[in-house]
Amino acid sequence: MAQPLAFVLDVPETPGDQGQEPSPYDESEVHDSFHQLIQEQSRWVAEEGLELQQREPGAPGSGHETLLGPEGAPVHSTATLRILASMPSRTIGRSRGAIISQYYNRTVRLRRRSSRPLLGDVVTRSARPSIRLYDLELDPAAQEVEEKRNLLVRELQGLSPAQRDHMLRGMPLSLAEKRGLREKSQTPRGRRRGQPGRGGLFSCCSRLRYACVLALHRLGLALLSGLHALTPWRYALKRIGGQFGSSVLSYFLFLKTLVAFNALLLLPLLAFVVGVQAAFPPDPGPGPRPACTGLELLTGAGCFTHTVMYYGYYSNATLNQPCGHPLEGGQCRPRAGGLPYNMPLAYLFTVGVAFFITCITLVYSMAHAFGESYRVGSTSGVHAITVFCSWDYKVTQRRASRLQHDNIRTRLKELLAEWQLRQSTRSVFGRLQQVAVLGLVWLLCLGTVLGCAAAVHAFSELMLQDPVAAGQEVALLALPLVVCLLNLGVPYLYRCLAALEPHDSPVLEVYVAVCRNLVLKMVTLGVLCYHWLGRRVGALQDQCWEDFVGQELYRFVVLDFLFMLLDTLFGELVWRVISEKKTKTRRKPEFDIARNVLELIYGQTLTWLGVLFSPLLPAVQIVKLLLLFQVKKTSLLANCQAPRRPWLASHMSTVFLSLLCFPSFLGAAVFLCCAVWQVKPSSMCGPFRSLDTMYGAGTAWVHHLEAAGPRLSWLPWVHRHLVENTFFIFLLSALLLAVIYFNIQVVRGQRKVICLLKEQISHVSAHLPPLGTHLGDSSSAHLLARPQPPPPLCGLGC
Repeated sequence: MAQPLAFVLDVPETPGDQGQEPSPYDESEVHDSFHQLIQEQSRWVAEEGLELQQREPGAPGSGHETLLGPEGAPVHSTATLRILASMPSRTIGRSRGAIISQYYNRTVRLRRRSSRPLLGDVVTRSARPSIRLYDLELDPAAQEVEEKRNLLVRELQGLSPAQRDHMLRGMPLSLAEKRGLREKSQTPRGRRRGQPGRGGLFSCCSRLRYACVLALHRLGLALLSGLHALTPWRYALKRIGGQFGSSVLSYFLFLKTLVAFNALLLLPLLAFVVGVQAAFPPDPGPGPRPACTGLELLTGAGCFTHTVMYYGYYSNATLNQPCGHPLEGGQCRPRAGGLPYNMPLAYLFTVGVAFFITCITLVYSMAHAFGESYRVGSTSGVHAITVFCSWDYKVTQRRASRLQHDNIRTRLKELLAEWQLRQSTRSVFGRLQQVAVLGLVWLLCLGTVLGCAAAVHAFSELMLQDPVAAGQEVALLALPLVVCLLNLGVPYLYRCLAALEPHDSPVLEVYVAVCRNLVLKMVTLGVLCYHWLGRRVGALQDQCWEDFVGQELYRFVVLDFLFMLLDTLFGELVWRVISEKKTKTRRKPEFDIARNVLELIYGQTLTWLGVLFSPLLPAVQIVKLLLLFQVKKTSLLANCQAPRRPWLASHMSTVFLSLLCFPSFLGAAVFLCCAVWQVKPSSMCGPFRSLDTMYGAGTAWVHHLEAAGPRLSWLPWVHRHLVENTFFIFLLSALLLAVIYFNIQVVRGQRKVICLLKEQISHVSAHLPPLGTHLGDSSSAHLLARPQPPPPLCGLGC
């Protein structure tokens, strides 16, 4: 059996090693010394030569023979051997010694900072480890490494246990090395404490505390892993991104973002409005309560009316803690010291604060998305980066590696498609024809939008003239049904018209479809908002119109979800079955990103419009989105195919968040501001029944603070000058615009500097020969060791 070959790197010693200074004291000097050492030994290798030598089994350690290549081929050049000698596999021993020396010097500084006696009082300066003794041998001197390890152990013994553990955890060594250093650095007293049966009560308490901390830590990790496993998008997003690309993945990421927004909106409402009113329920009104029949899940009326679901259930009184001793006659007396809870004020401020938090989070998410998608720099070389730098070598499972493989493959398809799109051009006649077709299609689409708006307005007026009698709540589904049918059928008409448009880019095609669907839905919602606040308020003067608006928005949300399920069933499943069974083409439908995203924005807008009249509507929206995620994911994987024209959706999430912020959230905020400041609340129900406007609750609270005493006089001043004064709002808007403008200018400046630096790099690389032509030449070692400095960056103003 052939014996394995043992190689050593034989570097002759030079007189320059004599009289060197001892080891440095801090990390920077250690780094500089190692850098200088590598440079000097590289220079020796370049000047005197470096050979790979074979050690014979019976020869003494100093005898070596030159190792020749196969069939008498010449050995590698000096530059190649120098590169091979710097590989991690041949410097592992040297790196371990460097780590030990580095942490030895760090412990010296810690001891000096802690005012402990230095080891230098016992060990002389010359006995400290000298990194100058290291050479380019494959097997490092074990005696020298052991000497450094012993010095490090002695320094660790002088540290406190906390500092010692912190230092050992930060060392880039293996666990076996760390355990050995910890065992050797423990004092005899510490070893006796660690032995069982000798610690007494103190050792028992320490072990018990350590066991409790460890159990709590494991419990926390188990809970976190359980919560992570319960999320519906644990593996689904990776699988969708790998099979269908970033364009389809952007829809599911947007759906996940909407779940987070609704949870953030729901939490303060549950804590300060719904939970408090549920703890102190109001007196039930006269008359029997309606029984639940099951239709309430669709209509939102019936037994749902007198619950915390809607605005009319909440009282306009000041809530206290539970009663103390009841008075005569069984009347409830508030307990002494009970804190009053003003429900009208809590209702108004909680909704306002929840909307403000949502606004801040939405603006931050949009800014973060802009920073991610429009990152400073360019995409030059991104193909090579994707090929050589995208694989995650920590992946060990077959399923995860398959998902990562699909992701990289789809990413390369999208990058290549984008690059081909940039290379293609269109003639002048083709551009004129394209503009003409686009103008005609846009006129047809706008005419369709106007027709739909007129139909919704006419049907709402018809519903207003024929009010629904009690017990016939099913007839209330007529208006939501008509609107949902229009929202379902018109996008398919837009899709047919889009087939006539000669779009070069699939990204532009999606953006055009998004804009058309957005115009349709926003115009429809505008007509409905006028119907609710303009017409319904006047028609329901003697009734609780807030409950009607809340129930109407609930019906719109539920029917929108049902129509999305029907569209998924007939638009994807039935189409796939027909194409496979009848046409034999095996052609599955593609996932319509524009229509599905606009349905999400439309549903979220309905939720924001109805949160003032139905505080639990965000909870309904969360359940709807979670069910929709599962349905869409299953239908996508089973019934849809990947886009025939791959394209990179680098800005899709940013565009979706922008549409969610400006048309959707801004429109909902304007609607709620009109309801709070302009419309008179109903006098039959709700927390604002005795006020002229909902905002009157805040004004009454300010007057109450003014009468309370001079200690709270600053709060009315803040309300008068910061809340009611419009100058402060304009000032905040001006500051926000100034910050946005400043960030835009900073990004432009960074891009300009990057462009100038790239030009400078291109000029430098043009004057240097390629690296590959000199790897085999021994004279290139001087070029690699001493590169020429680049010329000054004159483009940057130097």
